[in-house]
Amino acid sequence: MALIVQKYGGSSVGNLDRIHHVAEKVIKAKNEGHNIVVVVSAMYGETDRLIQLANALTQHHDPRELDVLISSGEQVSMALLSMALNAKNCPARSFTGPQIGIFTDSIHTKARILDVKTDIIERELNQGRIVVVAGFQGVNDRGDITTLGRGGSDTTAVAIAAALKADECQIYTDVDGVYTTDPHLIPEARLIPQISFEEMLEMSSLGAKVLQMRSVELASKHSMPIRVLSTFSDGAGTLVTFEDKIMHKRLVSGIAFSREEAIISLSGIPRQIGIEGRILSKVNQANIEIDMIAQNATTEDKSDFTFTVHRREYPKAMKVIEELSTELGKINVKTNSKVAKLSLVGIGMRSHTGVATTMFRILGEQGINIQMITTSEIKISVVVDETHLEKGVRAVHQGFELDKPFQSSDRSFIE
Repeated sequence: MALIVQKYGGSSVGNLDRIHHVAEKVIKAKNEGHNIVVVVSAMYGETDRLIQLANALTQHHDPRELDVLISSGEQVSMALLSMALNAKNCPARSFTGPQIGIFTDSIHTKARILDVKTDIIERELNQGRIVVVAGFQGVNDRGDITTLGRGGSDTTAVAIAAALKADECQIYTDVDGVYTTDPHLIPEARLIPQISFEEMLEMSSLGAKVLQMRSVELASKHSMPIRVLSTFSDGAGTLVTFEDKIMHKRLVSGIAFSREEAIISLSGIPRQIGIEGRILSKVNQANIEIDMIAQNATTEDKSDFTFTVHRREYPKAMKVIEELSTELGKINVKTNSKVAKLSLVGIGMRSHTGVATTMFRILGEQGINIQMITTSEIKISVVVDETHLEKGVRAVHQGFELDKPFQSSDRSFIE
């Protein structure tokens, strides 16, 4: 009997009709002979509503209390789905993350899972029940409720699947799988049948919203295949697996993008050993994630240091930089909080040259200025003005023939 962990996102459980629909899908999988654990997100829009309530009350939240508040959305979903299953004569029980034993560190609103206990889940499965678990939440060593950040239910599902040694972790959402880019922006985007953990990790970290980055990290670490599927239509979806299991490998698999970027550039920084570490350390101490970094020497004793952060963390980053400017002496600070990041991802870049050249040519032909560049073995990211993002994504998607079907005869495939 196969063990499957299914995760249903906010749009999948967005209202009572959809919860009934999810219950039918779960029952179908159960009737096919599988043991099923279900992880649910909060109903669509509920977490945002709870955050708005907190913001209306105060702009200075206690992170512990904010986690208590926003974790309640998943508790509603799990109870409703469990009720729907029981009403359809399918025995089910719901549990919160702390009840199950999902233990995390103590960084509120961004906690990381440290351990998952399986005793309760296994007991319920052995008694023939469906186990429904609230995603996005856990408990720290002080007994405080913690949350895992946006998309954290994906991570909950993968962590439970890994702990149980499940056969597959299925992530159900409102799209058919992973596409070459966001199909809402580019209707010509194609469904990717298979994608490597490494590519999916890059796509997730670069702005693709299908899977949370930490969930892909966990899946890769524990060799847990993930299948991304649609709640609302049938199909094989996208299998996220190891590179050697992928049948056809494209030169470029997809384009990820993020609209919410901000550039901070410091010029006139004294050229001292370790100065870059001091700057990054100050920013990291404020729990601000830095993305792209560039540095260049301007004179013998001065240099420029430029980096990007998520736009929501821009005000907090600027406070840190203001403090640093007094320590470093007279430096100039230039910022641009209205930029976007466009990234090309593909395992084929390891063995094929010229991808960057083609990408830059395509953007140049569209009159799009590149403000920053960063690369790795399988990705190229550029920062552009946010008003040029859609045009850039469309041009690059077409230029690399990502609108073509996934067939081995396609010349965009690696031979």
